[in-house]
Amino acid sequence: MKIIKFCLIFIFSLICFASVAEEKKIENNNTEFSFYTGMFDFSDDGKRSNLVGIQHQNEELNRDTLLGNLSPITGAMITGDNATYIYTGVQAQYKIGSLNFTPSFAPGYYNEGDGKDLGHALEFKSEVQLSLDLPKDSQFGFSYNHLSNASLGDKNPGANSYMFNFFKKF
Repeated sequence: MKIIKFCLIFIFSLICFASVAEEKKIENNNTEFSFYTGMFDFSDDGKRSNLVGIQHQNEELNRDTLLGNLSPITGAMITGDNATYIYTGVQAQYKIGSLNFTPSFAPGYYNEGDGKDLGHALEFKSEVQLSLDLPKDSQFGFSYNHLSNASLGDKNPGANSYMFNFFKKF
């Protein structure tokens, strides 16, 4: 129950932050939300589950570096088995015309709920994503990620997931 309250507070905070950011710089479209759905741990027949999630990126914090355009990300997801993952990390974005390639890395808190036991509360998400620019500051994409605890726990089964993503700048 504490996790559900935390997730609701987290999502409410993101929405409030987005509305404040929109009021301050409405013409710059500097806040991006990604809404996604897909299959959690698709490679494990016994524990696969549907998932939904949201991710936030503030483009004012983007930095051009030797590794490309880097920016912080924060997000949360929940599976059909009430497993939750709340994370914050960094992503790089590489544009090839209207196609975007976006790898990311984010440590976060995992709670198994009625889902898969990943062996530890601290899990690391490595993700790659391809997306296509759409009109009106939007994108549609596909991503694949892997959750792992880097052998911090007694076991480290990991979880492979795929998602369909919709991005919108506000």
